Amino acid sequence: MLDISSKNVRTWSKLGSRGTLGSALLDLASSKEDLVVLSADLGNTSGLGRFMNVHPNKFYNLGIAESNMVGVAAGMAKEGNCVFATTFSNFLAMRSYEQIRLNMGYMQFPIILVGVGSGFEMGMFGNTHYGIEDMALMRAVPNMTLLSPADGAEIIKTVNAAVEYARPVYIRLTGGMNLPIVYKENYEFEIGRAVTLREGDDMTIIATGTMVYESLCAAEYLAEHDIEAEVVDMHTIKPLDTSVIDRAVSKKLIITVEEHSVVGGLGGAVAEYKTTLHSAPPQLFIGVPDTFGKAGEYKWMLEHYGLTAKGIAEKIFDMYVV
Repeated sequence: MLDISSKNVRTWSKLGSRGTLGSALLDLASSKEDLVVLSADLGNTSGLGRFMNVHPNKFYNLGIAESNMVGVAAGMAKEGNCVFATTFSNFLAMRSYEQIRLNMGYMQFPIILVGVGSGFEMGMFGNTHYGIEDMALMRAVPNMTLLSPADGAEIIKTVNAAVEYARPVYIRLTGGMNLPIVYKENYEFEIGRAVTLREGDDMTIIATGTMVYESLCAAEYLAEHDIEAEVVDMHTIKPLDTSVIDRAVSKKLIITVEEHSVVGGLGGAVAEYKTTLHSAPPQLFIGVPDTFGKAGEYKWMLEHYGLTAKGIAEKIFDMYVV
């Protein structure tokens, strides 16, 4: 596995989530003979340019035919290959849903799907290209594991862990170039076990994807107003690490932060578990409202929906103080 060094961390940040995915797969291919990577006509766009040049016999472009790509992936997985299949998250999750449900959920083939450009990363392409419902769809598929890494280092950890996991996996990649850095040195990563990045007695912020970095910054703002927030990186949405919620029941507020619809994603998963408890604090859902919005540049979209450190802190402050 690639080292989590300061030099590599800076490089992955510059490359962004897609370029880091390409680096992870290129490294993995050198030691894993049975690795194959499938794309729905987005090889270079998915950060796979070098991989395609170095390993042309391990790369298959299935064209703009996402459902067929998942079907081919199932056949390759059945023959014993380690299969990654990747394209934009919205097309992957929605156009291929029946094939994912049957070939991955029902048949349990260990395909690793990678949805790139999740959330608002596709910017000016607008609602047709926004991936803000993929977590809800993937959560509903039985036997599916859903991963959402926070930064470049965690993308490397996630890709390698998914290979060893040998079960149906969906990896959701948020953020573009100059990806915010959360992890600057090596750390322990385990599918299904969240990472507590900051301690705090007043409330717990549970975040995923690039919202982890924004939540850490928001917690610093809250601390300036004597509000101490625990921040948790929930990199695995399914199976959910419910011990985080058990630990938070004595606090005054639980906040979930995601670059996804507030319906059916991280917030929904946390809320579903909370209903099984005898008592739990109220929950603030921070994410994308249940509506189709405007098209805009990525940074503007995050600001518009309050998915920045400032926006997150202001929403928390308003609810907590009132």
